[in-house]
Amino acid sequence: MNRPDFLQQYQPSSKTIHLGFPEFSPAAASIRAGRELAPDFPREWFEFTDPDDEFHVFSVDLTWLESHYTCQFGTERCFGIDSENPDVGCCGHGAFMADETDRDQLYDAVAQMPAKYWQNRPADTDAFLSAEDPLQIEPWLVWDELDGDDGEPEPALKTKVLDGACIFANRAGWATGAGCALHQWAMAEDQELTVVKPEVCWQLPIRRHEEWEERTDGQEILRTTLGEYDRRGWGNGGEDFDWYCTTDSACHNSPEPMWRSHISELTALMGKESYELLAAHCEERARLRDAAKSANIDLPLHPASKKAGW
Repeated sequence: MNRPDFLQQYQPSSKTIHLGFPEFSPAAASIRAGRELAPDFPREWFEFTDPDDEFHVFSVDLTWLESHYTCQFGTERCFGIDSENPDVGCCGHGAFMADETDRDQLYDAVAQMPAKYWQNRPADTDAFLSAEDPLQIEPWLVWDELDGDDGEPEPALKTKVLDGACIFANRAGWATGAGCALHQWAMAEDQELTVVKPEVCWQLPIRRHEEWEERTDGQEILRTTLGEYDRRGWGNGGEDFDWYCTTDSACHNSPEPMWRSHISELTALMGKESYELLAAHCEERARLRDAAKSANIDLPLHPASKKAGW
């Protein structure tokens, strides 16, 4: 692959740093170039029990949720994960369906979304939607494989990839502009992003990981971890991206921290009461942060947000 221009413009630092990825991977090259930061920096966590379930614990990465990151897809700040196809951001692989609910919600979204928003709408979409008992899968989905809980690949449905990007990715020149058709429709007609987009898409840049664990007293609990959807969240393939956004300071330009700018997503991931508990904790920390700033005291902050001047 040809590397982005910025990788040629920046000179490697003579200072030895821990890259966090294989030395000769694209991830390491981007970090050396100075565009991204290495991923292994100190983080602050907030852990609490779900108010509605005493056997459900949340572990929340405050370093990420207090950052000023915001997605730059469709702007000059987004270089895309593939330098040969930069205009599609991170939408080059298609989206796996999380479960049947995710699949059903996508079906409903397609049925409601006006055709004007979708550049690559399959010609047989209307016929499929009107069929009483369709014999094939949705024309916007395809069977693929995804690793199961045991690490073994198993059949899974995902959105089709067309010309190097998800079938829902509109390109430059389309009437509604470049970007996700579902996202454009949702923003234009006040639809809920957490309902009309595939789960893996609306969760980004937040990653939810759930795992059952046994406490030392023998009680089994469910631990939900919410944190940064960094390169590693994509599996081993994440190290092969030419560029990734979460530790690029140019992407940390939101006027609000993520716990405020992503209320809908966090509420969908945690539930209303748990989000309110998190928000109350973050509000108190924000007051302390403002007081510290007035006293010229430097409190910990996501290093990419700090580099951006927050």
